[in-house]
Amino acid sequence: MAKSDKRLAQGEATRRALLDAARAAFGSQGYAATSLDEIVAAAAVTKGALYYHFADKESLFRAVFEQVEREVSDQAVAEFLQPDPWQALIVGCRLWVEAHLASDVRQIVLNDARAVLGWEVARAIETRFSTVAVRGALRKAMSAGVLTRQPLMPLALMLTGALSESCLYVAQADDPATALEEVGGLIATMLLGMRVTEPALSS
Repeated sequence: MAKSDKRLAQGEATRRALLDAARAAFGSQGYAATSLDEIVAAAAVTKGALYYHFADKESLFRAVFEQVEREVSDQAVAEFLQPDPWQALIVGCRLWVEAHLASDVRQIVLNDARAVLGWEVARAIETRFSTVAVRGALRKAMSAGVLTRQPLMPLALMLTGALSESCLYVAQADDPATALEEVGGLIATMLLGMRVTEPALSS
């Protein structure tokens, strides 16, 4: 391996170690209670290495937030790509909400992101991952003739907003399992209002 390739691989390994350590700390105890000293100790790197990859604690948190958003999006997209566009949309939306029950996802996404990064930055990141994924699922359902044609972008934003509030509701519920069932049913009911009615069979 060439020296430049080795340095690149070492740099990527260091960055991954920092992200893993930061995610564990931010996810378990929150942004405010986490120090950079404990992150570099857990990652087994120097503080200089941290500052080589990230400008400060906030930029490190932003990278972790983007990583979590990407993972949640990838889980939903895997379902959105299933052959039956109606079931893919319903189940994918439910999985989106369910993913936020994980304690680290809940802490990073629901509790800290907007407070740390500000509303506009957090929303831009959420839109890049969540709204784009939901828009793709809606487009697929419309193209398949499952949903009536609607203005796609505003619909994707509205559904994403509903999913975000659903995540908060389920995460804060005394009985998350029951809350998830409630939300899953409501999502299906909302989307059912836009479902194309099957033509009646002639006798």
